[in-house]
Amino acid sequence: MTKAIYAGSFDPITNGHVDIINRAKGIFDFVYVAVSHNLNKTAFFTIDERISLINGIFKDDPKVECNGLEGLLVDYAQKKGVSILIRGLRAVSDFDVEFQMSLTNRELAPKIDTVFLMTDSKYSYLSSSLVKELVHLKADIEDFVPSHVKDALKEKLK
Repeated sequence: MTKAIYAGSFDPITNGHVDIINRAKGIFDFVYVAVSHNLNKTAFFTIDERISLINGIFKDDPKVECNGLEGLLVDYAQKKGVSILIRGLRAVSDFDVEFQMSLTNRELAPKIDTVFLMTDSKYSYLSSSLVKELVHLKADIEDFVPSHVKDALKEKLK
């Protein structure tokens, strides 16, 4: 069984993230979605809330499991027996950061490879940060996130 890990902060998960996960399921037998804390950002949702939102999308899917991630991604991968990391790319600007992270992971754990997946072009502009900004400005985000995520964002703002 070929397993892969798609890690990120997913604060919140967007339709672009869902697209990457669904496409990864077509390539790999099993996908772990690892929810992490981004030290460079202030979280909107707790890790447990983000896991719950992701589980709401994939609750009936035996090919996806969502967990929290503490510490190094390569340590998590080794613990799960996974040698493939998935990284989503929206634009060329994403590649610089992801390439650096991939090389760092390779230095830390030489047997772990990174696979880059381009998001569907209709999501190439979409980010969690943009979604949070739009929801704060009371914009319609229906096309950007799953409906239960939209509801959770609005509820969180109350």
